[in-house]
Amino acid sequence: MQPLKAGLHRVVSRALFVSCSVAAFALNLAAKDFVKPAAQPAKTYPAHDDHADEKLAIAADPYDTPDKAKIFSVDFREHGFLPIFFVVTNDGGQPVSIANMQVTLTVNRAKFTPISTDDIARRLSNPQANTNPGANPLPFPIPRKKVKGTLSKKEMDEIESSQFAAKAVEPHTTQSGFLFFDIADLPTPLANAHLYINGVTDAKGAELMYFEIALGK
Repeated sequence: MQPLKAGLHRVVSRALFVSCSVAAFALNLAAKDFVKPAAQPAKTYPAHDDHADEKLAIAADPYDTPDKAKIFSVDFREHGFLPIFFVVTNDGGQPVSIANMQVTLTVNRAKFTPISTDDIARRLSNPQANTNPGANPLPFPIPRKKVKGTLSKKEMDEIESSQFAAKAVEPHTTQSGFLFFDIADLPTPLANAHLYINGVTDAKGAELMYFEIALGK
C-alpha cells in the first residue's frame, strides 16, 4: 500500500509542477512588454519609394494580418485601426528633417491621416468615437462591431512607444515606428491604397519631391 501512495504522490506532484509552470509561462507572456520590430533598410521592404539621387528611401509595412498583429496586446483592427510600420532610411551624408512631414493614406477617393495617441485612447474608451472627421464619407454605412474597452497603463505605454516619433534622420541611419490610421469604415482598407509623404526637407531646408508608396492588394 505504501508504494502505491508514494507513486500517487509523485504523479500528483508532477502534475502540480507542470500546471504551475504552464500558468507562470502564460502570465509571463501576458505581461511581456511591447517590442518594436527591428527596422531594415527601407528599400528592402516590398512597399517603398527610393529617391536614389537624394539617397533617401521610405517604406511602409502594413500590419493587417493576425500573425503580424501578434506583437501588440491591443487588437487594433478590432477597434478600426490599421497599424503601418513606417521606415525612413537616409543613406546620404547630410541629415534630413521630417519635423514637418505630412503622411496621407488614400484608398480610392477617401483620404486618411495618422491619428494621435489621444485619438486611439478615445476610440478604445468609446468605440463609436469618430477619430477621422476629415475622411471622405462612404456612400453606405459599414456595420461596426461594438467593443467596450478599457485602456490599461500597459496598453497606453504600448501605443506611445510604438508610434513613429522621429523629427530627423541622421546620415546613414534608419528611423522607424508605427503610424495608425482610422479605417473603421473600410471593408478592404488596402484595396487601391497609396501612401503619400510630403514635407521632407534636406539639410539646407529645401523640400524634397514627394514620396508615393503603393500598398494596394
